[in-house]
Amino acid sequence: VQLQASGGGLVQAGGSLRLSCAASGDTFGRYSMGWFRQAPGKEREFVAAISLAGRYTSYDDSAKGRFTISRDNTKNTVYLQMNSLKPEDTAVYYCAAARGGWTTAALAEYIFWGQGAQVTVSS
Repeated sequence: VQLQASGGGLVQAGGSLRLSCAASGDTFGRYSMGWFRQAPGKEREFVAAISLAGRYTSYDDSAKGRFTISRDNTKNTVYLQMNSLKPEDTAVYYCAAARGGWTTAALAEYIFWGQGAQVTVSS
């Protein structure tokens, strides 16, 4: 599976962005999907995940109530809607695909990764 993330950019604190991740090369609906992020000097961390058909989602505490993950299997795309952004959300955001039906926050479960999208939130 090839993953292509887009939608990053520069936004002021309190603003919103929507990231998209388009998949190709295999049946998208076979994979649960996740978003991770990595800030400079820090390890990559889990943000959100969604199950095969989108029925189940999970979020890191930092994202709950502000971010929403969704997917459209007809378009082979997963989204991350980010609202009420904070400067500490600044990072490169990666989409990733995992085999299996359930959501997972475990980085090691993800076998395909996109190239990353830069999100910068100014104060």
